[in-house]
Amino acid sequence: MKRAIVVRYGEVFLKGENRGFFLSKLEQNLRRAVAPCGGRVERLHTRYLVRADDPAGALLSASRVFGVTSVSPAILCEPDLTAIGDAAVACARETADRRGNVSFKIETRRSDKRFPFPSLEISRLVGGRVFTEVGLPVDVHQPALTIGIEVGREATFVYGDTVAGPGGLPVTTAGPVLLLLSGGIDSPVAGWLMQKRGCEVSAIYFHSFPYTGDRTKEKVKDLARLLAGWQGRLRLRVVHFTDIQKALREAGPAELAVVLYRRMMMRIASHAARLDGALALVTGENLGQVASQTLENIATIEEAAALPVLRPLLTYDKSETTALARRIGTFEVSALPYEDCCSLFVPEHPELRARVEVAAAIEARLPIAQWAREAAEASEIIELLDAGLPAAPALV
Repeated sequence: MKRAIVVRYGEVFLKGENRGFFLSKLEQNLRRAVAPCGGRVERLHTRYLVRADDPAGALLSASRVFGVTSVSPAILCEPDLTAIGDAAVACARETADRRGNVSFKIETRRSDKRFPFPSLEISRLVGGRVFTEVGLPVDVHQPALTIGIEVGREATFVYGDTVAGPGGLPVTTAGPVLLLLSGGIDSPVAGWLMQKRGCEVSAIYFHSFPYTGDRTKEKVKDLARLLAGWQGRLRLRVVHFTDIQKALREAGPAELAVVLYRRMMMRIASHAARLDGALALVTGENLGQVASQTLENIATIEEAAALPVLRPLLTYDKSETTALARRIGTFEVSALPYEDCCSLFVPEHPELRARVEVAAAIEARLPIAQWAREAAEASEIIELLDAGLPAAPALV
């Protein structure tokens, strides 16, 4: 029997007159993702079909393309009731071999109204064959296996397992952004969420050697590689921040240290973003999670940025962020011990309501603009490719 992978999309279909643009980007990203598996992509009316030399690899790769809602390994067949029944029986037997005598039901979608049997009748007749020939019990309410049948004008196919995709919009449809990436849990998740909204993400990391060692830098590179896996490649800028951080710490009161660090990061990141053509900055900040993340401090920090600052995790609590980090595959790396440059030289009671004018008065005594420009221009550039570690599929 001929095999293929059925790829479904959701939000992209709602784009009206712009749908063609989004579908073109989705198809381009899908072709890139499955190419290493020998994948060949065919567009149907509301689906894609992927035929591949390595079907298992292509299935995982396709399930990591933003814009894709789900994928299924499928059996292609002729638009004929007997052929459809043969495919459904084969699908049921394969599942029974893997999972035992599971309950099942049939769901049919008949978009080709020329087919002589309505959807419910197809489900009834094919379900009877599966029950008789394979012996699986029927459960139309909570089946362990749902065998799907789609009868379309362009293709007819049968499938069993369904793997969830990330949904969202295809990467590159919303413009490039620069992520302030640390080795923690939050910032990689923030970057992933921006990818999900169609942004191509690059990253900048502030390295305070020897206070943050090479292990921390490697950890951040590993996180960047994982994010690269969702868009193909990713540029990481490493800024050597130690001397600037020491100067800022000595220039003002200890309780303002984190705010001054963060303001400087915004300036450097703004310069770097312009060098790379990014349209906005992205952070993993969350309202109230740590002392620097009060509304007053967030406003004072953002005042130093020359570009919009996007905070997709602003309303998340830690358990929500951690759950998403586990799902996208970044948590295990983020949870490794590391030193954060913003935690260096921090007092026991940092400022909770920093004012712009106070921070600006301290900075006025320093060549802040020069430091920011030079740090961005001297940053180490690392081009990272897909880590080759696809997330485990989630059956839906």
